Amino acid sequence: MADPKGFLTTPREEWPRRAAGERVRDWDEVYVPGALLPIVGRQADRCMDCGVPFCHEACPLGNLIPEWNDLVSRSDWRAANERLHATNNFPEFTGRLCPAPCEAGCVLAINQPAVTIKNVECAIADVAWEEGLVPPRPPERLSGRTVAVIGSGPTGLAAAQQLTRAGHTVAVYERDDRVGGLLRYGIPEFKMEKRHLERRIGQMRAEGTRFRTSTAVGQDVDAAGLRARYDAVVIATGATAWRELTVPGRELAGIHQAMEYLPLANRVCEGDLECSPLSAAGRHVVIVGGGDTGADCLGTAVRERAASVTQLDIYAQPGAERDEEAEPWPTYPRLYRLSAAHEEARELGSAPAADADARLFAASTLRFTGDARGHVRALHLVGVDAGRRPLPGTERSLPADLVLLALGFSGPDRRDGLVDGLGLEMERRGTIARDRGFATSVPGVFAAGDAARGQSLVVWAIAEGRAVAAAVDRHLSGGTTRLPAPVDPYDRPMTV
Repeated sequence: MADPKGFLTTPREEWPRRAAGERVRDWDEVYVPGALLPIVGRQADRCMDCGVPFCHEACPLGNLIPEWNDLVSRSDWRAANERLHATNNFPEFTGRLCPAPCEAGCVLAINQPAVTIKNVECAIADVAWEEGLVPPRPPERLSGRTVAVIGSGPTGLAAAQQLTRAGHTVAVYERDDRVGGLLRYGIPEFKMEKRHLERRIGQMRAEGTRFRTSTAVGQDVDAAGLRARYDAVVIATGATAWRELTVPGRELAGIHQAMEYLPLANRVCEGDLECSPLSAAGRHVVIVGGGDTGADCLGTAVRERAASVTQLDIYAQPGAERDEEAEPWPTYPRLYRLSAAHEEARELGSAPAADADARLFAASTLRFTGDARGHVRALHLVGVDAGRRPLPGTERSLPADLVLLALGFSGPDRRDGLVDGLGLEMERRGTIARDRGFATSVPGVFAAGDAARGQSLVVWAIAEGRAVAAAVDRHLSGGTTRLPAPVDPYDRPMTV
């Protein structure tokens, strides 16, 4: 504990964002470049080095947060990086994308603003890369065993890196033309520039991991045949079966899933397209769904110069303070949070139909109506109570030339033939069934991440990737492994 009084004398200060009017003119990350390092040491001083650090329990990776906070406060970046990478393969991802359940579990958060754990983590990762502290770590010897990892999102990448470093020969199969999965085509550039992903993939290639892009297992490659060629297979395809909105008018043109819209915008940033075929430019956009994916659509539509953008959230607007009875510390509370995209919409007046930040809370879609050509022109909604029951007299309509559905995902998409080709057993909720050792119903086939857990957070995805790697290594080496397994398949976030 570098400063025993740091939490008493230093207020919370977060990485400042660039002005909204400036950042919506480009696709760069929203934060002020170089503004984090001058403040992060003082913020690390606020860590109390608790006797029982609940931030560990709140983080599925078990990150050694008080240890690297202390090291950052002393400017010992090398040691901080070693402690951070001891539990997390990709801190530059989580430091930008994770909603930081660790901060909700911070003991300081009982009666003060939490330590800026996420910012400290991001600073360590960035400094480590800049100072050459993240070299490739190829194995000293090969085991002679082979593993196929299907899917190159955070779970697949974490599993592949762990297994490669353990000495196994690993090939990652990705159906898209580039590696990264959701990190590549689902996360907008303004939340995480893809140079961070490319840098990590380069490290993995240097360690020996092989990548097979534009290869959909079940279509381009026979699933059963792939299983026969490898000693083990890890399914880490994510939960790509999106949820639908079954209301009148859904068949109208101009209504799309969020994951049809976001990848095209990312392809523009990659240089594949000059303009997205689903660009929001000059259109009245309505986003159905109040989660992070909806916010990603919002930030993207604002940058594409939409005429207006409104986001519908079926839940009531949460309060600014934790409800100690319903969501006591150290659980992750549902609070009113202002993401970068909502801040932009508020300051630029992008949603005149909404109260302040583009969101309409406690709103449920009733139907869509269109023009004579069959294109959507309006979304009709109604206010709802806490039980999602319509409130009389609250019906209204919004102009809508483009509607984006961001309602979440239920499990892996079975249309590619992977699940049926392997004959995998499924859970009733649509995810892949597995036992406590991450093993599926097919010998030698393991499942991890959203494909088996269901839709979750990036930090859980990486934790599952590390844990399934330990299970596979144990399977291949006759019952022992030195790889860490931070989570169990049945672990869940801390709740009341």
